[in-house]
Amino acid sequence: MNLWEDSIHGGASWSLILRRGNILRLEDVEGGANAAALFYNWDCPVERYNMPDTLKAQHIAHLTKGFVLYSDMGRVLCSVTEDSCGWHDPLSGYTDAAMVASKYGPSTYQDARNNWHRNTRDNFVVEAAKYGLSARDLGPSVNFFNKVVVGSDGGMQFVPGNSKAGDVVELRAEMNLLVILDTGQHPLDPNPKYAPRPVKFSIRKAAAVLPDDPCRISRAENERGFINTERYFL
Repeated sequence: MNLWEDSIHGGASWSLILRRGNILRLEDVEGGANAAALFYNWDCPVERYNMPDTLKAQHIAHLTKGFVLYSDMGRVLCSVTEDSCGWHDPLSGYTDAAMVASKYGPSTYQDARNNWHRNTRDNFVVEAAKYGLSARDLGPSVNFFNKVVVGSDGGMQFVPGNSKAGDVVELRAEMNLLVILDTGQHPLDPNPKYAPRPVKFSIRKAAAVLPDDPCRISRAENERGFINTERYFL
């Protein structure tokens, strides 16, 4: 049973407190969505998602079911417990005002009203400010529903069509989290038109984490990460 559910319009932002033991389910409503996300320890927001540690500790370059997101204190922020999409991009970052204006043309609220061209960085700053955070607190994001591959030359290539309508990903909170979400287009999306897509989210209770939990045992480092997290709540 869902505790809460809602939708985030394309190009909009939202934030929520996701309590330890709850699951955040994200759904790509139309296909081709992007859900950029920032993660913080709600009890102490100076601890937040660490992209390099998340990737190197698990020997990965993308996120999917069975992997976890690490904080900069070596604790597990959340685990990817379900995923129908198969690939989520932790590498590419997010758009800013200059990038959006260059790619999609100038746009203001006064001229276009709610269809004006928003950018993810500014949206993140607005959401972060609600919790006493600022632009200096922004860090790497995870771009859910998108696939970016890195070639042997180091070049990054966006893979269109990675997510279809109805694809979902579920994140189980292992700590009390501040989650900031934005549905602006992926910075490498080749679509020349400004066309961000909506994302639906819902919250529900998770089952207890057992010793043989797939996210806990998928990598040796994850076992240590879960122990560090559990000690934090003793």
